[in-house]
Amino acid sequence: MNVLQRHLDIGVMEASGLTHESHKKDVEQVYLRCSEGSIEWMYPTGALIVNLRPNMFSSSSKHLTVCIKPFKDSTGANIYLEKTGELKLLVRDGDRSPNKVYCFGYDQGGLFIEATPQQDISRKITGFQYELISKGIASDLHTVSAPCRPCSDTEVLLAVCTSDFVVRGSIQDVTNEVEQQESVIDVSVSRLYRQKSKVFQPSEESGSWRGQIKTLLECGVKPGDGDFLFTGRMHFGEARLGCAPRFKDFQRMYKEAKDKGLNPCEIGPD
Repeated sequence: MNVLQRHLDIGVMEASGLTHESHKKDVEQVYLRCSEGSIEWMYPTGALIVNLRPNMFSSSSKHLTVCIKPFKDSTGANIYLEKTGELKLLVRDGDRSPNKVYCFGYDQGGLFIEATPQQDISRKITGFQYELISKGIASDLHTVSAPCRPCSDTEVLLAVCTSDFVVRGSIQDVTNEVEQQESVIDVSVSRLYRQKSKVFQPSEESGSWRGQIKTLLECGVKPGDGDFLFTGRMHFGEARLGCAPRFKDFQRMYKEAKDKGLNPCEIGPD
């Protein structure tokens, strides 16, 4: 491989197939020990076996889900799930499904990336982002049944303790992206409780903190009055909406749980 870089828990792998032009049937292996990152294969020829070996106890590996998100302009290779010599096609070369994410259990196998025959490989680059996440979080992000249903009181209180971001704010605008089947919520933040990444930042124009959260288009989110408690997860660098009760409802459920000694963690509701 030409370049292999790792920093913190994010892995970046770049490779070029031009140096292997005389060995178009070569199969090379790469090992990545980061929990998230990206792979970019320039001028693909032959095949790559991608081995994800996270720096964690092996006993916890069975509880992991692997998700990959191909780059928008990724082309030049098919991506398979491989286990004991059997291949299952995940991403076909040329598939232009916008923002589609493919997930599978860590114990289901590894990734086998096979270059497709090309007249001019210099115009081809295959690439994708990857994440290793716990199966519980993965099911939250990619739930099939009732993805837009309101959270119960218990789910809200747990989300406050475990989410990547927790903010109080109002919906300023909603942009519907029909092609991606997503809605982008523009949030004005009145209080920032926690954020894993710098999704919400001070706005010079309004003087308040602002940020964007994505959710499914089918949920039908619309701008409206009042404050909400927004919680959710970071997924491929984007904030994905989890539980989002009206703030007055959160205050009620938080106080009731606190009075009974049942709140899973402390957070100032005011």
